[in-house]
Amino acid sequence: MEYKGNPVSEGVAVGKVYLYQPYVPQAVEGEIPEGEAPAAIARYESLLAAAKEELAEIRRRLEAAGNGDKAKIFTAHNDILFDVAMDEEIRDKIEYDFMTPEWAIHKVYEKFIKLLSKAKDDLIRERVADLRDVKNRLLRIAAGVPEKNLAALEEPVIVVAHDLLPSDTATLDRERVLALVTEVGGATSHSAIIARSYEIPALLGVDGILSKLAHGQEAAVDAIAGVLVADPDPEVKAGFAKKREDFLRRRAEEKKFLPLPPKMADGTVLPVHLNLGSASDQELAGAAYTDGVGLFRTEFIYMGKEQLPTEEEQYEIYKKILTAFGDRPVTLRTLDIGGDKKLQCMELPVEENPFLGNRALRLCFSMPEVFLTQLRAALRASVHGNLWIMFPMVGSLDDIRRAKGFVETAKKQLEERGVPYSKDVKIGIMIEIPSIALIADLAAKEVDFASIGTNDLTQYATAVDRMNPALREYYQSYHPALFRLIGYVIESFAKEGKPVSVCGEMGGDPYAAAVLAGLGISKLSMGLASVARIKKLLSGLTMEKARELAGKARSLPTGQEVESYLKAQLEPLL
Repeated sequence: MEYKGNPVSEGVAVGKVYLYQPYVPQAVEGEIPEGEAPAAIARYESLLAAAKEELAEIRRRLEAAGNGDKAKIFTAHNDILFDVAMDEEIRDKIEYDFMTPEWAIHKVYEKFIKLLSKAKDDLIRERVADLRDVKNRLLRIAAGVPEKNLAALEEPVIVVAHDLLPSDTATLDRERVLALVTEVGGATSHSAIIARSYEIPALLGVDGILSKLAHGQEAAVDAIAGVLVADPDPEVKAGFAKKREDFLRRRAEEKKFLPLPPKMADGTVLPVHLNLGSASDQELAGAAYTDGVGLFRTEFIYMGKEQLPTEEEQYEIYKKILTAFGDRPVTLRTLDIGGDKKLQCMELPVEENPFLGNRALRLCFSMPEVFLTQLRAALRASVHGNLWIMFPMVGSLDDIRRAKGFVETAKKQLEERGVPYSKDVKIGIMIEIPSIALIADLAAKEVDFASIGTNDLTQYATAVDRMNPALREYYQSYHPALFRLIGYVIESFAKEGKPVSVCGEMGGDPYAAAVLAGLGISKLSMGLASVARIKKLLSGLTMEKARELAGKARSLPTGQEVESYLKAQLEPLL
């Protein structure tokens, strides 16, 4: 059987299906006969032992993969599992109140969850998510349901899910994921972005696929043509193997350009920067091939964690990245949560239109201490390199001035503590809301630089939910209006002698990148997986030709015509 989807990260894979549906336990009130209390206690102890072994195995795998920070989360869970106060209460409820182990676990954990939720200390309140996670683990084991955990897969699999949260992708065991398939999501969803950065084939928006596949079933994914084949026969598998071989050969040819400078055919150098989601050694390996960090998505520090990262934890991560890049600029985007990005360690309000809601910079304004903690950590780390701080979801000059005020407050707090920071930190904004793009001439006088977030700019300019696969045809990255808007931003900042980069998915798209070069972009920023391909494109492109492409892209009447024109012009270079 064949199913179609949106190919958002190129590649081909054949393997077993891993249906990822996180277990949600249902606690049911239950009693035991008085004489069965000893057996129930013994069963409770067996649940503890099984949970302890699961946690130990997850820690072993994470540590073996060099993910010591993630392993610490599960060490904390083990401590909760054997907390003396809770353990004693659970045993009492089984032995004296004759509750089933499951109901006793539920009652005691919920009691402590309520207590901690009322605590005034933020750090204590943040333990709530840890307690809930451990409780769910015990109840899942009691129900005999095997664990579904993308951080510790046992074998290479094709992960099939309704959707993947950023917290899921943040802990993904990338070595064992052959491909990602989801029922929802588009080319600019975080699942897609992470898949591309990890070079994992991804097919999103495959309607109802969870109900059509079975766990362990064999499937073939073509994330170039946008097809998934269930139970492929030998002939189909042979065809997929050939296509995979051709794809890997093309990718190997592109990778020859990875260590080369980003030089155009006429000698023009267009700096290529890196989009980062973490400070892992694997991601920082891109420092050898790029001119800086155009976007560090700091929200990934917060994802997959049960509590907010401390100032010290953030400082160490920022320091590691800045040190790795030396004098080259590192652009740190402040916490960008909301829309399609949620946190385990933070309760966000349910909104009808989350992409238009209290997200990113707006959310930071409403949580001043969280914002100031991040800014202090970043400023402390600035002495170790060339730090640029960038604010997301800026819609007005009021936003810019208010955000700059927070920076000044953070500086004063550090000065009061006698903590040094660099006086040369540059302050910039994301251009992703049309309102700020249209007053780019005024914004350019307020900040040192700008970076265009093309994913959201496209979404807001075309009024399309970029996460809705049913609206795929309306989300037009090559819409001439977008290129006109981007051109205006670049021209406005150029008049003030200030740089503009692109850090959205357009930066790593060779067809769009050629137009951006012609519009006068200062630098392109992208995931490491796109760097070699963009360098190859640039090597065969002159600035004169890029300007010709940009002029045409702004004058053609439709996005489809722009896309067809660019592909016809640029295909020979790729």
